[in-house]
Amino acid sequence: MKTENNRIIAYREIGEVHFIRKPSARNLKVTIKPFKSVQVIFPSFVSFETAGRFLENKISWIRKQQEKMRHYEKKITLFNEKTPFSTNDHVLSIGVHHKSTIRAIIKSRIIQISYPAFADVNDLRIQQVIRKAIAAALKMEAVKYLPDLTNALASKYGFRYTLVSFRNNKTRWGSCSRDNRINLNIHLMRLPSQLREYIILHELCHTVHKHHQKAFWQLLDQVTEKKARELDKKLNTFSPEIY
Repeated sequence: MKTENNRIIAYREIGEVHFIRKPSARNLKVTIKPFKSVQVIFPSFVSFETAGRFLENKISWIRKQQEKMRHYEKKITLFNEKTPFSTNDHVLSIGVHHKSTIRAIIKSRIIQISYPAFADVNDLRIQQVIRKAIAAALKMEAVKYLPDLTNALASKYGFRYTLVSFRNNKTRWGSCSRDNRINLNIHLMRLPSQLREYIILHELCHTVHKHHQKAFWQLLDQVTEKKARELDKKLNTFSPEIY
């Protein structure tokens, strides 16, 4: 495949590589994402030949990243009609329909996914729709449950914060700003209740200590019955983006 701004070239060591020329790009960049080919993004003034040499200088690094990505991909669920999955309030239901579009509806405690009968449910586009629908359900639940939980924990231990908001973050479970605004990841709704509370308490402790030094951990220990390190270790077995 070859177009004015795009080329796909197969490399023996790393497989297919998509070369994409973007007028908005300022530098050459290699991107490696789950279930996708390697991409090289480069500006309009850079030739395909230069982009190719740039890639070849990074092949050793790319192979290492691909190995990490394969390990990551094995942990991610590929959802289909038989995959049992539920959130606090919703149950995932996947099925085919006779339309050519992929549809996601959240209604009556069901995350209903409908995809074309001729399509493969493992297709990346269908999997992305499923995960976006799950994220939408998780956000609904986070908005419903977590403000009250945060308020209850703050009242119990004497913390003060300005507000609580929610995001779909890939790495961080939560954060606390300088003016004590607490941001929580919607994927807290996938965690056991004990870890959910631990993350909120962690951020509430940051309303007092804006660091992770000894005083912070001492305070966190006080509000977690001296289980701060134990709970932190348990939390490391979970990831916001792997499920």
